Amino acid sequence: MIDTKKCEILNVDEDFENSVQLAKKLYLEGSVFVYPTDTIYGFGSNPFNEDSVKKINEIKGRDFGKKYILLVDSIESLQKYVEIKSEKHLDFLLSIWPNPVSVVLTLNEQTRNILGTGTAVFRIPNNRFCLKLLSELKMPLISTSVNRAGEEPMIESSLIKDEFFSQVDAIFYTDKKLYIEASTIIDLNDSSPVLLREGKFKFEDILEKFK
Repeated sequence: MIDTKKCEILNVDEDFENSVQLAKKLYLEGSVFVYPTDTIYGFGSNPFNEDSVKKINEIKGRDFGKKYILLVDSIESLQKYVEIKSEKHLDFLLSIWPNPVSVVLTLNEQTRNILGTGTAVFRIPNNRFCLKLLSELKMPLISTSVNRAGEEPMIESSLIKDEFFSQVDAIFYTDKKLYIEASTIIDLNDSSPVLLREGKFKFEDILEKFK
């Protein structure tokens, strides 16, 4: 358990720059924090730090080995970690992001060796705080819903504070209302997108962009 005195609470709307810099510091230290995304609140940490991933699993009570969505700030950043199969796929990703659409992609050899898996789920989020933090980090950021395994995601910052204050290093919150709508997840490892989970964006609208 983390000492509750160490958990900092920041409003990203009112204290934007300090929030970004603190989140960056915590990420680099291997800490876990809560932050708003373009869908719901997420637990954040460094996906390349095994201890960070373990902390999130323990907080959520989630089985080890399950994959988390990874946020990046740009296609340029994404290409450091994945193998994009064709120009058509690249154009498609450019057309759908930034938006709440998460995409399963094949990792390059270096990233496969680090993460111990062949694929990962990525998204460029449509959220100012996330994009600023990611541009500072120049690395992927874990995004997974704020909840215990098997329970509904939490979208009220006051309830999140009550539930997780003692287990995370910071809670970054917004006054803007968030809705219980996770990102749509598609698999882009075949020639055409395959729907895995429909969320905020409708699959038929996504397919319109795959021309």
